[in-house]
Amino acid sequence: MSFNLPPLPYATDALAPHISAETLEFHHGKHHNGYISTLNNLIEGTDLADKSLAEIVKTSSGGIFNNAAQAFNHDFYWQSLSPEGGGSPVGAISQAIVSSFGSFAEFQAKFNDCALNNFASSWTWLVKHADGSLNVINTANAATPITEEGVTPLLVLDLWEHAYYLDYRNVRGDYLQAFWALVNWQFANENLAQ
Repeated sequence: MSFNLPPLPYATDALAPHISAETLEFHHGKHHNGYISTLNNLIEGTDLADKSLAEIVKTSSGGIFNNAAQAFNHDFYWQSLSPEGGGSPVGAISQAIVSSFGSFAEFQAKFNDCALNNFASSWTWLVKHADGSLNVINTANAATPITEEGVTPLLVLDLWEHAYYLDYRNVRGDYLQAFWALVNWQFANENLAQ
């Protein structure tokens, strides 16, 4: 079995003006596709070829892990954004955020602080722990919370430079504002319910 590049859940120009079609064409079409292609080459003819992407992430290391986890993280990132997103959270995720952080404003401040101070190529995640509490965590390189027992990712922000450099150069704060205008609370609610 080989993996295919999952299509974006929206048109390449649907996130403009916050994230440009040019960024999505490079980020999805080149970077994400590159992880998929490399992963397929690495697992061809191995016992991993019949496993799901999540299974490969959870059981591999080295180059196979890096490419599988990056493929997973990127697909999760695309779903964390929506042209109809943004604004304040609604539904169960809103209640969970208030319960864990005190208010949406306090959660947003913590998320922004983590993202702005997450060094180099990295990710900032909203996750749910087994006890139902939420937290904001950072991971570096290809690391992903699905490798941690009892941790469920709800949303993610990609902080590799290819995610924002064409649109925002080195100004992560402006990219964060774009994220908040696009954040997909419906996706977060679906993950929270798992």
